[in-house]
Amino acid sequence: MEGKTVIITGANSGIGKETARDLAKRGARIIMACRNLETANAVRDEIAKETANNKLVVKKLDLGSFQSVREFAADIVKTESKIDVLIHNAGMALAFRGQTSVDGIELTMATNHFGPFLLTHLLIDLLKKSAPARIVIVASELYRLASVNENNLNPIGTFPAAYLYYVSKYANIFFARELSKRLAGTGVTVNFLHPGMIDSGIWRNIPFPLNLPMKAITKGFFKTPKGGAQTTIYLATSDEVANVTGKYFMDCKEATLNPAAMDVEKGIRIWNESVKIVKLTPQDPKI
Repeated sequence: MEGKTVIITGANSGIGKETARDLAKRGARIIMACRNLETANAVRDEIAKETANNKLVVKKLDLGSFQSVREFAADIVKTESKIDVLIHNAGMALAFRGQTSVDGIELTMATNHFGPFLLTHLLIDLLKKSAPARIVIVASELYRLASVNENNLNPIGTFPAAYLYYVSKYANIFFARELSKRLAGTGVTVNFLHPGMIDSGIWRNIPFPLNLPMKAITKGFFKTPKGGAQTTIYLATSDEVANVTGKYFMDCKEATLNPAAMDVEKGIRIWNESVKIVKLTPQDPKI
């Protein structure tokens, strides 16, 4: 990965941190796009010291705010000459009560789906210019527990709010599949993955006393963040998938989706509705 620039969202903890650590060892220049700058700066220093790679840059990105996404993207377009890999890793899960973003969007959907959707649009011209380039999207097998209502992509008030994590991961899959079709022939590949069930910060919002059995389960049966990062790393680096696009992976191998997730027309409808919700303008790059 020497000479390559990689953007990783949510690189300050969990599998994002381990992805950054691994790619730094391989010599990549890492842009750590994080909401919590204090934590991100500490992680950057930790990884730089461990890997002797000083090409790690921390930039502010709150995927739950469209303004923050636009400010981050404008900074990248202004200061970077290329993006070799864009890794949509950041995610959040709430427990019972949902929250609303500054834009009036259900916060889990804003962070996990709409923020990445908008960011990809704003960076797409630079990604195309950088081809061959890769987009890697961290989805989840938990999509199988949900459905996506394209007529209500802003489901404020859903209870329990944890269900929307599953919905957002399903939306990631529709997004990735449609994106790969639209980018066919550009030299930009799009693949998505299930990292496994991970003992990471994504579960920190589960309240007491439900968090007690969850802690026992995660410690006993879930993958470590390092283990969970391996498929992301594979899709970002491996020559085996250099020309593969639009595919779903688990444990560094192509996996199958349920038939409903391959509904092309529904994917297009979700895409078109997402365009409206993130308020893309005629001046924004098109995909």
